[in-house]
Amino acid sequence: MKLYRLLTGPDDSAFCHRVTEALNRGWQLHGQPTLTFNGERVIAGQAIVKEVAGDYTPDIKLGEL
Repeated sequence: MKLYRLLTGPDDSAFCHRVTEALNRGWQLHGQPTLTFNGERVIAGQAIVKEVAGDYTPDIKLGEL
């Protein structure tokens, strides 16, 4: 099955570390990153996908895979 996540957060090193951790856990970038401004700071977003065995259920904890 293919899994999808959208990582979001302030555009800082912590966000980059979250994306890096996901890549090192087997996730792959999906599409281009996105940036927006919420009136106070820049917010980044990056979609990621991962192929895993099994069948999809809504109770899958994507952050643990």
